[in-house]
Amino acid sequence: MEENFVGKVAFITGGSRGIGKGVALRFAEEGAKVAVIDINEEALNEVGKEFAEKGYEIFTKKANVVNAEEVEAAVNEVISTFGTVDILVNNAGIIRDNLLFKMTDSDWQQVMDVHLKGSFNAARAVQKYMVDQKYGRIINISSTSALGNRGQANYATAKAGLQGFTKTLAIELGKFGITANAVAPGFIETEMTKATAGRVGARYDEFVKLNVSKIPVARSGKPEDIANAVAFFADEKSSFVNGQVIYVAGGPKA
Repeated sequence: MEENFVGKVAFITGGSRGIGKGVALRFAEEGAKVAVIDINEEALNEVGKEFAEKGYEIFTKKANVVNAEEVEAAVNEVISTFGTVDILVNNAGIIRDNLLFKMTDSDWQQVMDVHLKGSFNAARAVQKYMVDQKYGRIINISSTSALGNRGQANYATAKAGLQGFTKTLAIELGKFGITANAVAPGFIETEMTKATAGRVGARYDEFVKLNVSKIPVARSGKPEDIANAVAFFADEKSSFVNGQVIYVAGGPKA
């Protein structure tokens, strides 16, 4: 694999499992130093050990993206450890799916907080360093659900909100050599997908099969499919790609 990110530091929220871990792995394989924050301490320890065994430089810290002070402290620690932050991937996310009439205040608020407030906290914490160095890449993980999805009024709203956030950052930060883009995954096989299958009372293999039947390329997505798109946006050569949303879903529709 090419080493496009040698000398770069990538900061990934919710990077201990699933898409986040796939993205972290891609950056590490391409020579970047990787910093991962997550609230899942067990998974964090595992990913730290796994990356270190492969000879990758990794920083892990338990932090909740909803807490601005924790995020800022983590970013400052990464700066102390690695000297910089060049790439931010706002990946941390949760689902609290329910039809509107059953959705609680908590279902709504938790999803808004993690996706939107979390991404705001992380972007605000890293931007000052990126502005100083006149270089940065911010990549937000949206979703095809941004186009609307049954049982996901909260998640769809948050993921659509991230696209507006992305485009605004692109406008504000572009003159400082910082680009902001979003990747919107479709059906990707992760722990979160397994949780969704459980919620709807489906066997996981059947749930995957049903979803694959609707995907033009006739397969499900994997975390590395998302990592490819993230790596494209993060590349130095992609400096004229700014404020864009790319749907990685095996077809043109959600």
